[in-house]
Amino acid sequence: MSTSKTIQSALISVFSKEGLEPIVKSLHSQNVTIYSTGGTEEFIKNLGIPVVAVEDITAFPEILGGRVKTLHPKIFGGILNRQDNASDVEQMKEFNIPQIDLVIVDLYPFEKTVASGASEQDIIEKIDIGGISLIRAAAKNFKDTVIVPSMNEYALFLDMITKQNGATTLEDRKLLATKAFHVSSHYDGAIFSYFNTDETIYKASIADGQVLRYGENPHQKGFFFGDFDAMFKKLHGKELSYNNLLDVDAAVNLISEFKTDGPTFAILKHNNACGLASRNTIEEAYLAALACDPTSAFGGVLISNTKIDVATATEINKLFCEVVIAPAYDEEAVTILQEKKNRIILTQNDVELPQRQVRTCLNGLLIQDRNNITDNKKDLTTVTITSPTEQEIEDLIFASKICKNTKSNTIVFAKNGTLISSGTGQTSRVDALQQAVEKAKHFGFDLNGASMASDAFFPFPDCVALAKEAGITAVIQPGGSIKDQLSIDYCNENNLAMVFTGTRHFKH
Repeated sequence: MSTSKTIQSALISVFSKEGLEPIVKSLHSQNVTIYSTGGTEEFIKNLGIPVVAVEDITAFPEILGGRVKTLHPKIFGGILNRQDNASDVEQMKEFNIPQIDLVIVDLYPFEKTVASGASEQDIIEKIDIGGISLIRAAAKNFKDTVIVPSMNEYALFLDMITKQNGATTLEDRKLLATKAFHVSSHYDGAIFSYFNTDETIYKASIADGQVLRYGENPHQKGFFFGDFDAMFKKLHGKELSYNNLLDVDAAVNLISEFKTDGPTFAILKHNNACGLASRNTIEEAYLAALACDPTSAFGGVLISNTKIDVATATEINKLFCEVVIAPAYDEEAVTILQEKKNRIILTQNDVELPQRQVRTCLNGLLIQDRNNITDNKKDLTTVTITSPTEQEIEDLIFASKICKNTKSNTIVFAKNGTLISSGTGQTSRVDALQQAVEKAKHFGFDLNGASMASDAFFPFPDCVALAKEAGITAVIQPGGSIKDQLSIDYCNENNLAMVFTGTRHFKH
């Protein structure tokens, strides 16, 4: 038996009519009998094309304000019957059920209605019942029935029937059925998420995935699932890679800590800041950030919390960098940055980030709330005899913001609104501190009078002792160790200021 089937009858019931007209006209030209309901029926009539009302088949009108239209055995029998099953064929004749070869549906826009801030009543009314049932029925019976489950598939379907003169292959129907179950599962997932209050249940569905060149390494496949275009406008450059996206994510999270501060520029490499500074102008901030570690800045991701002007773009253009991100650019600045053909230039939109963070772990997932706490002046408790100066307080908070967004164990040194150096991802806090000291010395920075941030408490006074020896005069840490007093005593004996925040910022 041939698996190719020519469409002779179609049921069309859609919310969005955009793109539907050429399909209807094509079906009509191929002598397909069209059944429809409500607004779709009216749309087809206005095209001057014959259409049979569903109620003429069911002998039952739409009821309950349109909530019940197609939910009838004659409709679902026409969709679900197995054409090679003798019993089904006999029952179709017995109950005078018309064959329905094609179902075209576009569901009520539930997600858009929720996003619009509509009332609960309006949202509930946008939960599609008949449409979702039609999709599932037609997809289940893909051997005999064609399903077009959303307006996103209109073009694909029109191309099929145009090239094949109104016929579809089994492969065509199975492909569309797959898309149909994607539509239905995503739709149900969105409804569940709207109702769900049980944090121990997790469901997620992202409609569109992007194939990346490869994953973290060339031998790994890579994909991105998310709405990148909602977050950024890409102005120039090559396609972003898996590693680019990780760095961009880290950059966005880091610069968000400085969103309301003065001009601030950050340079990141492998998800960690290698340069960050706040200054009176963004050009000064960029140059100071670059000076933190010009070696690591090569091939890095650059991000600004304010518009990039021509002067800053001219300086950036001297550096090989993968990505530049800013909320805005001077027109000429973009032209300058575009001189490097592969450099990715992104305008960042003001979009709220997800409040849950998800990562794979073992044979499942780990999920946690986003770390939304940013240490600030009112959180600080001075635990030493010596209190930090106003400048030291500014530098402590500045360093803490960087520390929060750096891989643990981490130590960050800052001075006068500048990242001096950091120790990142070390197995001990002492190692992290020593790494930071050596890096500062390597680039010729004077640590005398600098401030230090730690992402977690000090269980022993060894870190504050090493910090004092390096020239540090003020320390910020969460506190909470049963041996906190040892570090406090050392600071008191050596004229160091230390403040506790009460909040740990591990980042693994």
